[in-house]
Amino acid sequence: MMGDSVFNCCYVPPRPPGEEEPHRSRHTEIMASQSAQVASDKRFLIFFDFDETIVDETSDDIVVQTAPGHHLPDWLKDTYQPGRYNEYMQRVLAYLAEQGVTESDIRSAMEKIPSTPGMLTVFQFLRNRPPQDFEVVLLSDANSFFIESWLRRAGARQLFHRIFTNPATFNRDGRLVLRPFHSHDCPRCPVNMCKQVVVRDYVARRTQERGRPYQRVLYVGDGANDFCPALALGPRDVAFPRKDFPMHRLITETHEAMPGEFKAVTVPWMSGDDVVQRLRKLVAE
Repeated sequence: MMGDSVFNCCYVPPRPPGEEEPHRSRHTEIMASQSAQVASDKRFLIFFDFDETIVDETSDDIVVQTAPGHHLPDWLKDTYQPGRYNEYMQRVLAYLAEQGVTESDIRSAMEKIPSTPGMLTVFQFLRNRPPQDFEVVLLSDANSFFIESWLRRAGARQLFHRIFTNPATFNRDGRLVLRPFHSHDCPRCPVNMCKQVVVRDYVARRTQERGRPYQRVLYVGDGANDFCPALALGPRDVAFPRKDFPMHRLITETHEAMPGEFKAVTVPWMSGDDVVQRLRKLVAE
């Protein structure tokens, strides 16, 4: 379903400049082995979207506020083409750099984005669970710099086992260079990312590594591009669409138009407290 393996192109945070690969002592190897064993014992795999799911805004909209006058010129906005938003944001970031917007400016803007109501409660719940319960993955069509900036400020980076998003790094000229995540042939999704491809590939790979499937796969999202991966979920899995957002509306329409097409249990949420309530029931089973 896709040209490039998602595992060849997913974002892996780099080590700080000048930091070398640490020497692996026998103790370190034992700890790594134990950590791998714990990872293989996870009962549940839970995916989170970022924009308007973890944070209560769209990070691409927030970065525009760093522009002169807090808006973009019409000639730039007119270059947007449906399905090619990633390419459009590449041009937006180039424009911001030309206007003197710095790495510090962008990081500061990201750090100030409020979390979605109750989402930090979800994170606290996941942190407090026994280590064998949840493997937590972030899957977003935003970009690595925006997401890493926010998570580190919120103290939530260590919660996520993996982050799948569009790579973004600053070049020597101080411009944030955004790249597409992968290529695929899904007609529902933007050309740079199909989240269903990521979910299917990741679940298949981890199931093979673990030697058994997860008890359930869970997906927390809000947007139309979160509907596509939720279609890959089975009848024991759980989709958490943000209530009255596009993902929720598409699930409802699918149930009405094609009964049985959408298989996962659906738990709409207005606050992260709604998500925690269902997670408590799942871990108690």
